[in-house]
Formats: sequence, structure tokens, C-alpha cells
Amino acid sequence: MREALFVKQNKPKWNQYETATSSNPDEIAERFITISDDLAYSKTFYPKSNTTVYLNGLAAKFHQSIYKNKKEKTNRIVYFWQYELPLLFKEHHKQILFSFIFFSIFFLIGILSSKYDNMFIRSVLGDEYVNMTNENIAKGDPFGVYKQHDSFLMFFLIAKNNINVTATTYLLGLFFSIGTLFILFKNGIMLGCFQYLFISKGLGLQSLLVIWIHGTLEISTVILAGAAGLIMGNSFLFPKTYSRFLSLKQGAKNGLKIMLGIVPIVVTAAIFESFVTRHTEMPTWLSSAILILSLLFIIWYVLIYPIVLTRKLKPQNLLK
Repeated sequence: MREALFVKQNKPKWNQYETATSSNPDEIAERFITISDDLAYSKTFYPKSNTTVYLNGLAAKFHQSIYKNKKEKTNRIVYFWQYELPLLFKEHHKQILFSFIFFSIFFLIGILSSKYDNMFIRSVLGDEYVNMTNENIAKGDPFGVYKQHDSFLMFFLIAKNNINVTATTYLLGLFFSIGTLFILFKNGIMLGCFQYLFISKGLGLQSLLVIWIHGTLEISTVILAGAAGLIMGNSFLFPKTYSRFLSLKQGAKNGLKIMLGIVPIVVTAAIFESFVTRHTEMPTWLSSAILILSLLFIIWYVLIYPIVLTRKLKPQNLLK
């Protein structure tokens, strides 16, 4: 699109934003997102023009109006989880889907390999862990591994490990996304073996109601970290109209935001595993409720809410 046409189509909207001020945080956020989109377009196709300078100033004005007052209803932290992160999820739903598909395939490979090769589980999980689990099953406490340590110590170790796993999954995306796929492969295979270990003992349903109390959130963060790694890796492989450096910089930034956004979910999963999962005697309805609510939260916040929010905040894009 020629610059003159771009300005002609959007100038009335920009003038309205300048003259008709608003004190509504949601409306200000909507205007900021719209102007940011226009600025990104202008920087791409008219980087040194007066239009880009004008839009940059207008975007700065909205940014300042959002963050200048710390008593504002929508402060920076709330804005991040209410708007920025969900919109980022929406923008990268494709990468999230790919990460989910890859992980699911690797998980099924782990289950099938364990089913048709008796030694496969031991080669992946190790003899020590398999023997310990078999001993717990023989003692009538198949999930005793979750009761071996003090809850607070267990929380610290699990949270640290899960943060390391998700961070590694993201960072290895630098290796053209292959590193991220490798971590998804490794964790998917391991989870498949772990799950089949209980299925083979006739404990499939019971393991579902125990392990996935924390596993629903924990595995979701691995998949989202995989999406963050793919975003970064693919930004270098497929830079589109940007230089590879600028594309990689933006991809790494978006991936990092997702990583920061899933930290509370990682911590929550660690809390569940350390303080809740150990109560294997809890009623079925309670463990089912925790599992289902965790799954519904992920579906809502990562998939449904971003779509609804985008439709709510993007009506001005129809003018382009």
C-alpha cells in the first residue's frame, strides 16, 4: 500500500484519538494496541517517513497515559495478564497448536514403544525409578513417590526443575527450532513411558486422577514453552519482510513474554504436586474437579479468551 493511501485511510481515526480523549482504561488500551499495529506497519514499509515519526509520538502518548499513574485501575502487571499475554497467545495460536501436536505425537510414541518393548520404559526412566515404583505398587501405594519428601522441600525442587525445563525448551529454539523439538520429544517420550508404567499395572484411571492433578498445568507449560521456542526459532527461519536480526529480536521478545507469563502456572503446578498430589486418598470428585478446572483454565486463558479479546479490541482494523 502506498503511504498516501495508508494515511488517507487512517488519518480520521488518528485525529479522533488525538482530539477525543478517554479516561476509560480499556478504551485507552484498545487505542494503544491499534496505534501500535499502525506504527509497526509504517515502520516496515515507510521507516524514515513523517508518518512513522507521527505514529511513534502518538503511541508514546498512549503508552504514557496507561502507565503514568500507578493508581490506575489497569497497571502494568494487570495489563500484561489481562491484555498483552492473551493477545500474544492469539497471535501465535499456530505455534501453540504445532507444539501441542508434536508433544502429543511424542507422548503416543512413548506409550506405544513401552507397550511393545518391555525394556523401553527402563531405558527411558531408569531401573532405579521403575524398581521403586514397582515396590510401591506391591505395597499398595503406587504413588508413594509423591510422599517421600517434605512438602516445602519438594515444592522448591519441583519448581526449580520445571522452570529449568521450560526455560531450556524456549532457549533451544535458537537452534532453528530443532532444539525445542528435541526437548518436546524427550519430555513427550518420558511422559508416555511414565503413564504406560501405570497402565500396564491396571492403574491407568487411578494414575489419571492422581498424576494429572498437577500434570495438567505442568504439561501445559511445557507445551507453551515449546511454542515460545518455535516462535523464536521460526522468526529467524522465516523473517518475512523484516531482516533476520530484527525478526529474531521480535520473536525472542515475544517468546520471552510467554515464558514470563507462564511462571505463575509453573509455580501453581509445583504447589499442586508438592501439597495436593500426595493426598492420593482424596475423593474422586475432588481430584476430578481439580483436574477439570485446571484444564478449563488453560483452554479459556490460552485459546478462548484471546479470541474474544481480539474481537473486542480490533474493530478499528476493519477500516484498513
